[in-house]
This record gives sequence, C-alpha cells and structure tokens, in this order.
Amino acid sequence: MFFCILFNYTILRDTKDVLVVTAKGSSAEIIPFLKTWVNLPMAVGFMVLYTKLADVLPRKTLFYTVILPFIAFFGAFGFVLYPMSNYFHPTALADKLLTVLGPRFLGPLAILRIWSFCLFYVMAELWGSVVISVLFWGFANQITTVDEAKRFYPLFGLGANIALIFSGRTVKYFSQLRQNLGPGVDGWAVSLKGMMSIVVLMGLAICGIYWWVNTFVPLPTRSQKKKEKVKMGTMESLKFLVSQKYIRDLATVVVAYGISINLVEVTWKSKLKAQFPSPNEYSAFMGDFSTATGIMTFTMMLASQFIFDKFGWGVAAAITPTVLLITGVGFFSLILFGAPLAPMIGSIGLTPLLAAVYVGALQNIFSKSAKYSLFDPCKEMAYIPLDEDTKVKGKAAIDVVCNPLGKSGGALIQQFMILTFGSLANSTPYLGGILLLIVTAWLAAARSLDKQFTELRREEDLEKEMERAAVKIPVVAENSSENGSLSSGSDLNPTVGDLPGSSSERLKSQ
Repeated sequence: MFFCILFNYTILRDTKDVLVVTAKGSSAEIIPFLKTWVNLPMAVGFMVLYTKLADVLPRKTLFYTVILPFIAFFGAFGFVLYPMSNYFHPTALADKLLTVLGPRFLGPLAILRIWSFCLFYVMAELWGSVVISVLFWGFANQITTVDEAKRFYPLFGLGANIALIFSGRTVKYFSQLRQNLGPGVDGWAVSLKGMMSIVVLMGLAICGIYWWVNTFVPLPTRSQKKKEKVKMGTMESLKFLVSQKYIRDLATVVVAYGISINLVEVTWKSKLKAQFPSPNEYSAFMGDFSTATGIMTFTMMLASQFIFDKFGWGVAAAITPTVLLITGVGFFSLILFGAPLAPMIGSIGLTPLLAAVYVGALQNIFSKSAKYSLFDPCKEMAYIPLDEDTKVKGKAAIDVVCNPLGKSGGALIQQFMILTFGSLANSTPYLGGILLLIVTAWLAAARSLDKQFTELRREEDLEKEMERAAVKIPVVAENSSENGSLSSGSDLNPTVGDLPGSSSERLKSQ
C-alpha cells in the first residue's frame, strides 16, 4: 500500500509543480499565494468534513469514501480537464487585470488564469496530507504497537521509498515522449495522460490491498482500557485538541517543518524555472530529482532502525530539523554570494544559476530523505499511545490542517517579502534568519514531546500489565477453591500475587 501511495505522490508532486510554474502567464511566485488562499481553505474544509464522517461512518467505509474521489479527479484531469483547459481558463480577463494591477500581482492573478491547474495542485497536495498521513498511517497505527513500530515503520519506509526511484524514472520516461512525437502534437498532454493512467491504476491497487488486509489478515490485540468515543462538533474537536500539550507539541513540529521546507523550496523552484522553462525539461529534471531522493532515502532508511534502537525517539526526531537547517544555510549562502563565486563556479563548467539549481536540489534531497526516514516515523509513533478518539481527530487536525498551515505560514512570509522587497531574491538574508528561529522552536517542541511520549508509553505498559493480572487472578481463585488451598495456584503462577498491589501503588502515586 505504501509503495503505491508514494509512487502516486511522487508523480503528482512533480506534475503539480510543472503545471503551475511553467504555465503561460505564471511563475514560481504563484506557489506562496496558492498555498495560502486555495490550499489552506480546502484543507480546513476537508478536515471539517472528515471529522464529521469519522463520527458516522465505519472505518473501512471512511477509507473508501475519502480515496475514491481523488482517483476519479486525477483520471478526469488527464483526459478531460487539461485537454479542454483553453476553453474555460479566463486568460483575457487575467491579462486585463494584470495590466491594471501591475506585475507584483502576477502570482495571485495566475491562480485565476490557470484555475484548473491550481485545483490539480491542491488535490495533489491533499493526497500527501490525506492519503499518506491520515489514511495509511492511521490504518498502520491502529494495527501496530509501539515496539512493532520501532522495528517495522523504518522497514515500511525502506520498501515504500523504492517507489521514489521507480516513479522518478516513470516521470522522466513520459516527459521524454515528446522527442518521438510528430510536429504539432502537444507532448505534455500525452505525457500527462500516461502518468494519470498510472495514478488511477495504482489508486485502485491501494483499495484492493486495503480490502484484502481487512478481510484476510488477523489484527493484533491492543490494550482495552481506552476512553469511550465522544462525539463532538468541529469547534469542540479543535478546542479538545488545542487543550492538550501533547497535541500542541505535535502540531508545532508539523507546522515548523512546513514553514522551514517552504522557505527554501519556493526560492529553489524559481531558479529551476529559469534554468528549465519548458514543461517537459522541467518535468524530466524533477524525475531525476525524485530518483535521487529515493536512493538517498533508501540509504537513510537503512540507518534509521539503528538510530531508533541506539539513540531512541528523541534523537531521531531532532535529526530532520538539524539537517534542514544546515543544508538551508548552504543554499541561501550560495544565493547571496553567487556573484563573487562566479569565476570559481565557471571553472568547473557551471553557471551561477545552474549551480544554485543543483545545490537547491541537494538541499531538498537531504531534507526530504530525513523527513521520510526519520521525521514521518517519529511523528506516526507519537500517535500510537493515544486513545482512539484523540488519535483519529488529532491526526485529522494535525496532518490535514497543520501541514498546509505550515506551508501557508511560509507562503505568507514569502508574500510579505515579495510585496516589501520586490522579490524573494532581495529578502534572502531575512528568510535565513526566520529559518533559524523556526528550527529552534521545532527542536524545543521535539524535546518536550519526547518526555511526554516516554510517559505515555509507561502508562500503556502499566495498563497492559494490569489487564494481564486481572485475567490471571480469577484462575488462581478457581484453582484454590478446587484444591482447598492457595499453594497450588501460587505454584502455577508465582508472580501473580505481587502484581495487583504493585500496580495499585503505582496508580496511587500517579
């Protein structure tokens, strides 16, 4: 399942950037406005709908209800919406407004100009938040214990991130189809149809595997002492989640990641468009980028299980922000000092622009591989000790809302910089300072979460110990009544007698 989901995500992630960045009348500066004014409202709307559906639908029905509209949309986009986009995109209106408002409003007006591409962009973003975080990891967390997660979550990622390598090659293959097509044929339309066909087939495979697992695979037993599910409205759910320090820290970590990666990524994509203005060239480069990300992530996955076993959850959670900070500083430094370094860069056969593209790509590869191999498993493990109600609604609020909220926070910062300083390039020093502050808050939240996670695990272990003791005690009583003494029961289970007292004493101390 994870392989198919990430295979689709890589194709969708690369395609969404090509569509909105290389479209006529658009640029990379559309992304901050798109994430703030389109992606965030749709993510909030989905969270509201998902929370209500989670209260009324069975878990299996909820899964299919959420994933099938995604599959239908991506198929329709490749074969209907994109080929007919020239008929319903208001290009003339956008041109008139741009003449009146000026070039600084190119980004927000591009949303109107290519609205169907923007809808694809948002749906592709939601695939990452909804299908990966809420549906897959939610399902994994329901059937996995913390001890199992430490062993198998890195392996899930290890196998699944091979998908980045294969999907990267797939994107590159379809992007290069244009070379074999006759004159006058829209090569990008042909590439898009091929990639969306694969997305639909993979989506149907995900549904089939989910059905098979639920039908034929026995699920592990969990601690039965859980809070009863309480039905609450949307606002009550948000208040319930915000009131808990554990959830607030989780939200801080997710939002900080979104802001940090967005501060660097949009600047890099603006350089990428300048170097590769053609959609097929841009898409081919992104295919190579995804393949390199998959190889690096595969390597990091091999090391991640050792990190979890040797150093624990806290150290693993701190590696991603540290990597992102170091690589981000290197990228911004090259942007700032590219002109003085031009002679040295030229001596190795690169232009300053191409060097910025390659260094930005390395920054994204290292950051994303750390995210996939360490950040995501750490975040998902943190949900496991929670009760079912907090887990379901907490994941919906954090993964669906906080993830785009983080990206929108970074986008708002960039919008302010664009309108204040005229361009992102002029605001690079300020972006670097903001990145440092965000990563500091991220590390503090991770430390706080580590302490609470350890305590919750201790409580869950105590609950399981008490449940085992409660099962064994009647057996002792029954044996003692049959045999006329307690000695035979004690001999059968000599450690049971100490468990109730020790458990109750620990509960009193808490």
